[in-house]
Amino acid sequence: MQNLQQGAFHWRTALAGSQMLFVAFGALVLMPLLTGLDPSVALFTAGVGTLLFHLVTGLTVPIFLASSFVFIAPITYSVQNWGVGATMGGLMAAGAVYMLLALAVKLKGVGFLHRLMPPVVTGPVIMIIGLGLAPIAVNMAMGKSGDGSIELFPYEQAMLVSMSALVTTLIVAVFAHGIFRLLPILSGVVVGYTVAHFSGMVDYSPIVEASWIAMPSFVPPEFNWQAILFMVPVALAPAIEHVGDILAISNVTGKEYVRKPGLHRTLFGDGLATTAAACFGGPPNTTYSEVTGAVMLTKAFNPVIMVWAAIVAITLAFIAKFGMALQTIPAPVMGGILILLFGSIAAVGMNTLIKAHVDLAEQRNLVIVATTLVFGIGGMAVGQGDLSLQGVSLCGAVAIALNLILPVAKPVDNDLHEEQEVVEDLLDHTH
Repeated sequence: MQNLQQGAFHWRTALAGSQMLFVAFGALVLMPLLTGLDPSVALFTAGVGTLLFHLVTGLTVPIFLASSFVFIAPITYSVQNWGVGATMGGLMAAGAVYMLLALAVKLKGVGFLHRLMPPVVTGPVIMIIGLGLAPIAVNMAMGKSGDGSIELFPYEQAMLVSMSALVTTLIVAVFAHGIFRLLPILSGVVVGYTVAHFSGMVDYSPIVEASWIAMPSFVPPEFNWQAILFMVPVALAPAIEHVGDILAISNVTGKEYVRKPGLHRTLFGDGLATTAAACFGGPPNTTYSEVTGAVMLTKAFNPVIMVWAAIVAITLAFIAKFGMALQTIPAPVMGGILILLFGSIAAVGMNTLIKAHVDLAEQRNLVIVATTLVFGIGGMAVGQGDLSLQGVSLCGAVAIALNLILPVAKPVDNDLHEEQEVVEDLLDHTH
């Protein structure tokens, strides 16, 4: 814990921590708002999850954990079918899968994850995460609920608000410099919310009625085997995202975190953070690449900064008026931002295939990618009723199964060099 002696309680360290939370804030609160979870609980569980991650990794990796977008569609489906409590039980199990993967990495080495989920598997699955969520973004942008069943606002009014949020997010992402380039989501929310205010779309009464300090609305988990079986396969997709983030932060700081504290420890910390979040009714946690970008920009390599970010997040969770203010963000504001966000997720999946030189002229690769994409985009469901497997769960399971079953033309590498090349290319274009 040598880092604690490096000015852990200095006001500048605390300020840097607040800045890191500021960078992560937009995505952190957007995910629970989309799935009907409490953003105050998400703030609390992001803070707790980050602290647990640093406890497991010995305060060595400058990383922040918060709401994972991979789980948006599965959580929405699970809440509708089994309720929030059972969904949290499923998410606890998903966190346990992370921990089992961490054990497998410790026993078999880091190449195990590459053999299980090479780019030909992760690329199309990531694309499905983004493309599968596209209708939600478009419906919300047009003033409807995410599933399109209810009209919340008039079309013309909703489009004005959503497009102002989208254009702002685009401009900041492309033209802004320095730390502001890392705040496209937050910028989109601010501008979209302002336009919505002048359009009379914001109801401020919940903020007025809320008390200043209150306990977040924690939801205890319940254990429903159907929700658990549905949620467990989803954990495989963010596991590979975690590998990319650890390689990225290693690149930025010049330290090999895959070796020390070890990928098994960081993966275990991520899983523990997700399981802990589900205990309180919060969304699953994942490592945030936005924060890695901020670390690269500010050269703030001290992990204690992330501890301060976690403390600030936990503190904000108890300010009830703040949490209620987040819940007044109109759907079109979120819809406009999500058009770019979900599209970006799909593009990252495509980029994974391109940068890893996945040859789609090779029948094996074509079969895996084609089947996964059509299953995901077409809405394929295997089984009936509560026993059905669909969405990211099904796509992840099918892609992994095909990869393991179909014969390979050449031996599979037992390292992460392909993932490393993708990350290095991404970082080169971030400078």
